[in-house]
Amino acid sequence: MSSSDSSSDTPAVSVVVIAYNDAGLVGEAVASALAQGPVVAEVIAVDDASSDGTAEALDALAAAHPRLRVVRRESNSGGCGTPRNDGIAAASAPYVLFLDSDDVLPAGAVAALVRAAELHRAPVTVGACVRRELPEGRDVPWLPDLYTPGEVIERPLDRPELVRDTLCVNKLYERAFLDAHAIRFPDGRFVYEDFVFTSRVLAAAPRIAVVGDLVYVWHVRRRAAQVSISLARADVGNWRSRVEAHRTAATTLEAASPELGRACRVKFLDYDLRMYLRELSADPERRAAWWALTRDYLAGFDGADVEAAPARARWIARVLLAAPAPPADVDRLRALAAEPDRLPPPYAGDAAGRPVWSEALPVPLDGLDALPLAELPVAVDAGPAGGAAVRLRVRDLYGRLAGAGPTTVRLSFPPRAGGEPVVLPPVELVPAADGDGWSAEVPFRLAALAGVGRRRGLRGMQAWDVRVEVRCADGSSRLTSLRPTGGLLRRRALPSSRYGVLLAQPYRTAAGVLGVRLAPGAQGALTFVRNRLDRARTRRSR
Repeated sequence: MSSSDSSSDTPAVSVVVIAYNDAGLVGEAVASALAQGPVVAEVIAVDDASSDGTAEALDALAAAHPRLRVVRRESNSGGCGTPRNDGIAAASAPYVLFLDSDDVLPAGAVAALVRAAELHRAPVTVGACVRRELPEGRDVPWLPDLYTPGEVIERPLDRPELVRDTLCVNKLYERAFLDAHAIRFPDGRFVYEDFVFTSRVLAAAPRIAVVGDLVYVWHVRRRAAQVSISLARADVGNWRSRVEAHRTAATTLEAASPELGRACRVKFLDYDLRMYLRELSADPERRAAWWALTRDYLAGFDGADVEAAPARARWIARVLLAAPAPPADVDRLRALAAEPDRLPPPYAGDAAGRPVWSEALPVPLDGLDALPLAELPVAVDAGPAGGAAVRLRVRDLYGRLAGAGPTTVRLSFPPRAGGEPVVLPPVELVPAADGDGWSAEVPFRLAALAGVGRRRGLRGMQAWDVRVEVRCADGSSRLTSLRPTGGLLRRRALPSSRYGVLLAQPYRTAAGVLGVRLAPGAQGALTFVRNRLDRARTRRSR
């Protein structure tokens, strides 16, 4: 028998499942862990003083499955760190793996991790993770380009970008390694506890083995009455918790390696800050509180930290530091934080003609001249053109587009449920009549788009993103999103020979860009109305 076969048959892992008021889902999580086979020596389910029947559900499962042990806390800890620490303390197997009560482990995940851990004698082994959007079922890979399957990272300092991966759940940990370095989660009501745990792991400089197997499915339920911590980004308290967790993580990494500490702060500027900024609340008081909190934290960054960040993150940080309160054009800053990023006009320059943020805030946009077109924050507006068409306006950006020579635009519609985009033929660009950029009139046939969705198996209401590719004479191109203008967002009922009627709703997304919802026929219209009511209920519950 080969060593890879024996490692799959030898009990080696304690899977720690934490649960609080999740009676309806914890059974699926536990079942996915038990289904991993004999390599899982035990499943330790820690009930954090639930009040909804979770404890009873776990007790029933334990009576039927000898490998399941239930640890019951007498009082709720207020967070995820304490129950995970309880699980580590109760574990008896050589390796530990964490699982949340509303997520699942794919078949073969634990065996794949153990094989790599033993082959490479790695205290930490990591595999692929997907965020599964429910109920749609769309899988979004978590940091797909960060790791190379089969690689062995001798020490985190060799790959400072590993600080971007703050998940603790898609990794196998050698329990002796955690004990030797006293690595535990922060206890009590500490939000984003995994930021701190993973920083402590990286600071201990383990060898890390990488497998290409999918080892964790992270369920994302955006329509739940109580959304997860990671989705409650409109709350300033959530941002405060994230900032404090990041501050602790950066301090931990800085003590181990100044390079890792800097990488952690750059990650904050280029990821955390942009993610929360693009979803910034429109409420003036919340905006002001968020702005003050963020400026206070950024004031403690070294100038070299900001210099090391990518251009758009660097500009955002400098605008924040330069403005005592949210400026009048804060929505323009949100557009720059979006994905893909956009920098709408006006475009100001200093006395020497160099690009700056605005006349009111002359923050230099350094490095703009060196960005390739594919990374240039090009702004494209979309407005009604009459009939089944939209008029696109491509804005120049300090002459960078003019130098490349824009020739065509091409619309594409990626389905929000996942899958390949519907791509339309390119349309020629012409100089705008007023001399401000270029324009094109592009077909926008939503009934035809709905038909493609039906043929691909999309049922009920269809949701599509809208993208535009600007291609230039020098062969370069930029794929970006559209800013809706004018009367483009008007809901309309379109006659359809196939469906009788098609309800079409172009809308502005949370990031301020154009999306499209289509409801073909009576069934689609019913789904459209039901989804609107669900979104309204979710907003009221928050």
